[in-house]
Amino acid sequence: MTLIDGKATAAEIKAEIKSKVEQMVAQGQKRPHLAAILVGHDGGSETYVKNKVIACEACGFQSTLLRFEDDITEEQLLAEVDKLNNDDSVDGFIVQLPLPRHINEQHVIEAIDYRKDVDGFHPINVGRMAIGLPCFISATPKGILELLRRYDIPTSGKHCVILGRSNIVGKPMAQLMMQKQYGDSTVTVCHSRSKTLKEECRRADIIIAAIGQPGFVTADMVKPGAVIVDVGTTRVPDASRKSGFRLSGDVDFDAVAPLCSYITPVPGGVGPMTICMLMQNTLDAAQGLY
Repeated sequence: MTLIDGKATAAEIKAEIKSKVEQMVAQGQKRPHLAAILVGHDGGSETYVKNKVIACEACGFQSTLLRFEDDITEEQLLAEVDKLNNDDSVDGFIVQLPLPRHINEQHVIEAIDYRKDVDGFHPINVGRMAIGLPCFISATPKGILELLRRYDIPTSGKHCVILGRSNIVGKPMAQLMMQKQYGDSTVTVCHSRSKTLKEECRRADIIIAAIGQPGFVTADMVKPGAVIVDVGTTRVPDASRKSGFRLSGDVDFDAVAPLCSYITPVPGGVGPMTICMLMQNTLDAAQGLY
């Protein structure tokens, strides 16, 4: 069994990005500039945005954080999005989700200029991705593809089972894994209503678990030699930790790992790659690739 080290891989990629940025600056180009809008004081969102700012520093980017209280109106937030759309100094920006309930997230996503949509959530980027055109690919699926590539894990012709059908992971992952230039796999998508979920998993060469249920994938669902990518990050109570909780993936790691050829841990697997790919998208935006 080989552990897929997302933390080490992300560090390598960020070093590569920083080197490219320093070359750009040496040639007289400006530093890539990533902006983020954070609404309210959600603990998880605060942590994510803080990590993104740290990653910008590691990559040599300029970063801007715009903070607003959770009583901001949708109209006011859309006006802030419009400002960033028209700010030529900003190459890409994100609006950290989730947003307060009174704001329609889809309205906000669609208001972002797709050429600055480094999260890859805008319908234009999603549509271009679905038919294999150049675009910003959302960070988590892009990070998974990069891990598979850097670990030389064969995917062409393999049976890939994806657990979950979210717009952020499940659906784009399925699209990418079936496309010839990416996964070139035979893809099955399973979800909470799938009646033969365990049987499908047992046939899978690759399982990508993004279902949001701690320990959902058990040893009896995995065939020997399978590749397991665990996207789950759920906080579960743990009295032995100072924080009072630990992060749990969707896979019962201790039971499943001995069966696998490759497996990602939680934490330290897919998570670090997500922020890393946001940095890669920002570099691509600064270079005007899409």
